[in-house]
Amino acid sequence: MNIGKVLTNNAKYRPDHLAFVYKDRRLTYTELNKSVNKIANSLYDFGIGKGDKVAMLLPNCDELWELYWAIAKIGAVAVPLSPLLCGKGLSNQLNNADASLVITLEKTAPNLVEVFQDLNLKKQDIWLTDTLQHDTFELFHKHKSNASEEEPNEVDIQPDDLYNIIYSSGTTGEPKGIMHTHRIRAAYMSLFGNYYRMTPESVVLHTGSIIFNGSFLTTMPIMFHGGTFILHPSFEVDNLVKTIKNEKVTHTILVPSQIIGALQHPEFTGENMDSLEMILSVGAPLHKAYKEELNNRIPNVFYELYGLTEGFVTILDRNDFHKKTGSVGCPPQFFEMRILGDDGIEVSVGSVGEIVGKGPILMKGYYKDSENTNEAIKHGWLYTGDLGYVDEDGFLFLAGRKKDLIISGGVNVYPKDIESIILKHSLIKETAVFGIPDERWGETPIAAIVFKKKEDVSKKSLISWINQRIDARFQKIKDIYILDDFPRNVAGKTLKRTIKEMYLTQKTNE
Repeated sequence: MNIGKVLTNNAKYRPDHLAFVYKDRRLTYTELNKSVNKIANSLYDFGIGKGDKVAMLLPNCDELWELYWAIAKIGAVAVPLSPLLCGKGLSNQLNNADASLVITLEKTAPNLVEVFQDLNLKKQDIWLTDTLQHDTFELFHKHKSNASEEEPNEVDIQPDDLYNIIYSSGTTGEPKGIMHTHRIRAAYMSLFGNYYRMTPESVVLHTGSIIFNGSFLTTMPIMFHGGTFILHPSFEVDNLVKTIKNEKVTHTILVPSQIIGALQHPEFTGENMDSLEMILSVGAPLHKAYKEELNNRIPNVFYELYGLTEGFVTILDRNDFHKKTGSVGCPPQFFEMRILGDDGIEVSVGSVGEIVGKGPILMKGYYKDSENTNEAIKHGWLYTGDLGYVDEDGFLFLAGRKKDLIISGGVNVYPKDIESIILKHSLIKETAVFGIPDERWGETPIAAIVFKKKEDVSKKSLISWINQRIDARFQKIKDIYILDDFPRNVAGKTLKRTIKEMYLTQKTNE
């Protein structure tokens, strides 16, 4: 279970197969392996070895993709960080990770300069890369050109050795460093590849940021199978549609906001996308109306994955879509799930409780954080902090996060129930419901919305339309908060907590 050997194996047995595409750069497995070896050997020559943390402060680029595999070959630890990080947020994560080396772009280097005096880098060095060039290791300005293309020296890597630290997105609190081992990533390769029906002939397109764990859901299995991986610098609908059509993409992964954007593109049709075998929706629940629209447009390709970087998932298979449209699927083989009440006892079918699960991708823990690790994992079970219920067939339906739960008049109000009603309005593209303090009821729901196009609609009429369709008094919304778009993290996930803060600030200033 040394994932550093996967690329080497593909280069040996599938040398001429197209492995990687980024912009105009197209590499076979032989070419990709040589390029990765140059990076691995240069890191090794610089003194980076087994267990050393290599932080990558990079946007999507070919160097970032190659670094993942170079780091694996020498037994080091990959620490991908958002290139938007700056100030204390950046220095805290780098120091928490015990980073030995930081690799970044010239344009983001100033963020490091600002906090360099606060860093505890083992090598006290920063490597710069320039994505405008494509000369393999010539990209790294300070350490380049002389590294060998041969396989790096053999390193004794055991299955439970650490491979990466992924920092949580921080949407519900301070980011934590989630540890994954070679064994865990090997499970990603084999288990997810099987569930997505991948083969060595599969072509995967990734348009979102590959610093986030969601990207590993497809990057790991496609490398395992020896297929083709296409990386875009960022998500652009035109580029997405063009690439799927021209490159005969079979599998892609999108967050809900990207799926909604794709559905607005006139060429995003079954006829143009006829090579597709999977569109995997991740990151947040995709509301039922959009699921149905996608399936009508491009039938039998929709999968949905609910999961946490910490290591639990459910998958809605494309063949279960029609009978379980509102569900996020069921646990894959070797995974287990329970729904627990506040008393820690499993609730009955149809009752809402906390989703608790375990399986072969369960994290090793939070890096240097035993307190939060012990709070998240109890007796081998991961407590997700998410709410849901199962039907009589064991399929999971989400009700929201425990921290997003609104308690109005002593009754639990689940934002997702209200959001599903709001999205039935023909003018509304997206919505996010949250609770604010209320003197009478304790909390009351507020609905943030984004229109499909600029509309002149009164808040009063919208509130009336929504509340007329809500049966329970305690679910009725008090106000509408109209935005041009929702704030999102680099992974495309809607930042509901930020929306709530924006709304409260606006009300305070009125």
